[in-house]
Amino acid sequence: MFGTRAGADRMKSGGRTTARRIAKVLVANRGEIAVRVIRACRELGIVPVAVFSEVDRAALHVLSADEAYPIGPAPAAESYLNVDRLVGVAKAAGVDAVHPGYGFLAENAAFAEACEAAGLVFVGPPPSAIRTMGDKSAARRMARELGVPMVPGSLAPVADDAAARAADEIGYPLMVKATMGGGGKGMRLVRQATELDGALRAARSEAAGAFGDGAVYLERYVEEARHIEIQVLADAHGQVIHLGERECSIQRRHQKLVEECPSPFVDAAMRERMGQAACRIAKTAGYVSAGTVEFLVDATRNFYFLEMNTRLQVEHPVTELVTSIDLVREQLRIAAGEPLDRTQDDVEWRGAALECRINAEDPFGGWLPSPGTITALRGASGPWVREDSGVYEGYTVPGSYDTLLAKLIVWGADRSAAIDRMARALAEYKVVGVRTTIPVLARIVAHADFRAGRLSTRLLERIMAGEVPARGRLRPVALVAAVLAEYERLGRRPLTASAPATADMSRWSRRPGWRSR
Repeated sequence: MFGTRAGADRMKSGGRTTARRIAKVLVANRGEIAVRVIRACRELGIVPVAVFSEVDRAALHVLSADEAYPIGPAPAAESYLNVDRLVGVAKAAGVDAVHPGYGFLAENAAFAEACEAAGLVFVGPPPSAIRTMGDKSAARRMARELGVPMVPGSLAPVADDAAARAADEIGYPLMVKATMGGGGKGMRLVRQATELDGALRAARSEAAGAFGDGAVYLERYVEEARHIEIQVLADAHGQVIHLGERECSIQRRHQKLVEECPSPFVDAAMRERMGQAACRIAKTAGYVSAGTVEFLVDATRNFYFLEMNTRLQVEHPVTELVTSIDLVREQLRIAAGEPLDRTQDDVEWRGAALECRINAEDPFGGWLPSPGTITALRGASGPWVREDSGVYEGYTVPGSYDTLLAKLIVWGADRSAAIDRMARALAEYKVVGVRTTIPVLARIVAHADFRAGRLSTRLLERIMAGEVPARGRLRPVALVAAVLAEYERLGRRPLTASAPATADMSRWSRRPGWRSR
């Protein structure tokens, strides 16, 4: 079916089924998720095509693809967020489909529409579903109409002159959250009224830079909550199933750090209730592809709808290991018009899986990014250990993008076995040249509350309480690093000359068919 004209795939369009062939896919992303999609393409006989900015010329996803095309300077707005340039490259490369990965344009309806207008299959939901569910305010209105419990908050984006009144009605503490996008960007916690104006400015600026839209809404902050999400799969033939939950409560700055499947807090009855709610939301939205419905859960197992992420999640591997379902493969099958090959009753959960995100950040120096060259790298391996990585020894980590280097994922017959395996894998994993989150990850999985399943979005804060910058790291240096990172994020050229790529491209390009354009 994939990679050949015979046995053409099918996709639904306006209520009818038409044949589509997916033989070549442009991966409109970078880093570990681009590598992940490239691997799935290869297993299906699909030719993967990469894109890269100037600083990503020697990135692993570029070296892994059959073809790779430049798309502009380092700032994302001029490269990975440039819709016209990406669509132009897709057409020039002769691809059939575009996979957006996560982040960047993955939840951008205009990008999906541009792909469709160019005759390209967008590997994701239809633009209408992205627009409905990607707009957090619209998604909240839908959830309310379906009777799904919600955290109190505004049902529409708030203007600055109306924010104070809306905040008083919702009550403090509250969250300022980007209407578009996700990944913890464009979010600020506000504990009192005097913090509101600054939080609005910061959230709007970050959201505009990350997603091209600075709209925000307000939502009551639930103390000591759990962050639990439901994975759904929906095809173009009206079938929607869920693959259970992931616990994502271990977070810093509203970004997930450790995830697991299943949640130690969710029982079978709760899983069914949450799963049914997630499927109702997806079906009502006309959703197609893999997606995730996120909930906050309180101590008495009440759950409240947060949002739907209309894309593949960073933490999707834990669901894959527990259900034995390849989510990227399913995305590609669904995009080609294939029906789901299983029903809800066919889904089984076996054992437990954990994921730790290895970021190039200094957790003992204010979580500042730590770009630089990886001078030595040793990954973890062994039974039931998986590593999804976007880096290699000798690679220079740029300061222009998200800090995620790799994801370490393990499976165990039960949660205790999975935790022990993760502790062993983290001890094996070594990165030299940049600071990483590995020391904190090891501390988390060893903590008594984590091992006992006593989780909340405040747990990391308690674990890190009392930590101070190590070895007298200077605050002025941290401030300068933060200013430089913000300067580049806003689209300015780096203030210092970029180091030339040092990777030996020749040793990577010997595979027949590889070419960088």
